Amino acid sequence: MTVAAEVTRQPERRGDLAAMTAALEAFARDGRPRPALAARRVAVLVPCFNEEAAVGQVIADFRRALPDAEIHVYDNNSSDRTAAIAREAGATVRSERRQGKGHVVRRMFADIDADIYLLVDGDATYHADSAPAMIAALAEGHLDMVVGQRVDQVEAAYRRGHRLGNRMLTGFLSEIFGQQFTDILSGYRVFSRRFVKSFPVLSDGFEIETELTVHALELALPVAEIATPYHARPAGSVSKLNTWRDGFRILNTIVKLYRSEKPLRFFALIGGLLATIALGLAVPLAVTYLEEGLVPRLPTAVLSTGLMILAMLCVSSGLVLDTVTRGRREMKLLAYLAQPAPGQSPRG
Repeated sequence: MTVAAEVTRQPERRGDLAAMTAALEAFARDGRPRPALAARRVAVLVPCFNEEAAVGQVIADFRRALPDAEIHVYDNNSSDRTAAIAREAGATVRSERRQGKGHVVRRMFADIDADIYLLVDGDATYHADSAPAMIAALAEGHLDMVVGQRVDQVEAAYRRGHRLGNRMLTGFLSEIFGQQFTDILSGYRVFSRRFVKSFPVLSDGFEIETELTVHALELALPVAEIATPYHARPAGSVSKLNTWRDGFRILNTIVKLYRSEKPLRFFALIGGLLATIALGLAVPLAVTYLEEGLVPRLPTAVLSTGLMILAMLCVSSGLVLDTVTRGRREMKLLAYLAQPAPGQSPRG
């Protein structure tokens, strides 16, 4: 069951940064009982590709917000000084040669050992001071993922095409898996260890955020969203996203996930469409046969029969794949449960 968490009142479009920051800081330091966060190892994961203009600021901001956290920067074949600047700023720098954010996240999740993981893009658009509140929400609520819901502070922070694409994709995903998130493409997330170590990363590129969201939804993991300020990139930093190309890739990912996670519904829809076409072709033939005792359009009759057979095969395939999907989901859940619960040591 999803846990709803809102730390700030969401503005209409661009929020009051000062008020939002104050609310987040108050939430992080209030007097409610909470686990000893200092005893938990926090890892900040920063995937980077040509971010020399921003990565130093990202490291400095998160070093200030989370002084005890380990900051890991993974360079993804940058042609500029991203790796050198990150190393000079004090981060642990590694590289991933396979191009794409999905490959980088897969490597990060496999390599790094921690109790709490914070994933953030290296473009200095996300609010580092929101991190303590996000981590506190994860720890106090015994959650597995907290998503930083972006609230843009200036018009340039969030282009209209990306905002519209995010709404469309979020709505599509909600129709398939249920209304749980409002910003599925946010690159600012906090995870529990059991989420990270049981998550099978399959994506190659920017559709990784969609896959993270679907993984949480299909296993009904406890998650939350927290509104966080979202800023424009600093001067000299250029977005690597292409609105149309990456939008279609994410949409394609959602369709593939729908096919793999809801196969009975997916193939039943195709089977229903084929059966409808087959019946539309067959009815006039049946009426003619009843009236005249003849089948004047034999090819149409053969086509109608073939379509109906395909429809039945689609439904049968959906039934078989639905059984396979349930078994695969159970295996994912077992892998998730094999990891220690939050607050427990790895040896439990």
